[in-house]
Amino acid sequence: MQTAHTLLLFFQKRGYHVCQRIADRIGIRAKIVRTSFMYLTFVTVGFGFALYLFLAFWMRIKDIIYTKRTSVFDL
Repeated sequence: MQTAHTLLLFFQKRGYHVCQRIADRIGIRAKIVRTSFMYLTFVTVGFGFALYLFLAFWMRIKDIIYTKRTSVFDL
């Protein structure tokens, strides 16, 4: 039990204050860094979904325009 507690304290001291340490290094408030990370996360997830929709739309348009023809006389 003691080792788990010391391990927890180690991660709290070294890992949980990442935004605070970055803010101290830059010289701004930690709240701004935290909200920036949240907004950046939402933007990147939204960008991936938008890219997926764009590629699906593009492939659908490509399939409509470039249909496979069985012979030359199908033009």
